[in-house]
Amino acid sequence: MARPQTVEIAKRDLFTAEAELMERYPAETVQRLLRLREEYTWFMSNPDAKDRVFIGEVRSRFGIGLTQAYADLSVIKALLPTLSQASRDFHRYRFNEMILETYQMAKARKDTKTMEKAAASYAKFNRVDLEDEQAVPYEMIVVQPFTATDDPTVLGIKPIPNLQQKIDQMIKHYGAETIDIEDIEYEEADLEEEMWNPGASSRRTGGAASAEEGNDL
Repeated sequence: MARPQTVEIAKRDLFTAEAELMERYPAETVQRLLRLREEYTWFMSNPDAKDRVFIGEVRSRFGIGLTQAYADLSVIKALLPTLSQASRDFHRYRFNEMILETYQMAKARKDTKTMEKAAASYAKFNRVDLEDEQAVPYEMIVVQPFTATDDPTVLGIKPIPNLQQKIDQMIKHYGAETIDIEDIEYEEADLEEEMWNPGASSRRTGGAASAEEGNDL
């Protein structure tokens, strides 16, 4: 299990320059941060690798024991939610660097087609064709008031004059035309079971015979 102090330090300074780390922490802590940094990079480069593969890789690379390897793995997993956004920002930066490098190489070769593709990729990725979104400060966002109403005009519906009166008239009109429902006497039908299930009679007869035989015994 990762120690909270180790996780908190790694959250703050996993990618901090080594010179700055040496000024802030003991040498032992710095060495572990540098090891965790390499382990995190490997972990992100091999997202489908099983835990045992990670353990074997870090033990082979750094010569650490099994317990320490599992401790490092727990730290890496604890860091993933925090560092995922930072990792995406890093990859965005690297993508821009590669596109610009491709553009410069194409420019040196006077390869206008590749230059055009690189410029288009750069513009699309950075959305330079869109206007900048103006963020509204949270303190200026006001909840819109909602008021209940029975006025149909808010929906663009023309109100019906004397609506309740017309409803009463329709209830009276259609209620008068409704046929009264009366209860009637009835009796249960005497169904001939043999007609619908011919085997029932034989089974019933056989059962009676068995009962009689049992009585004889």
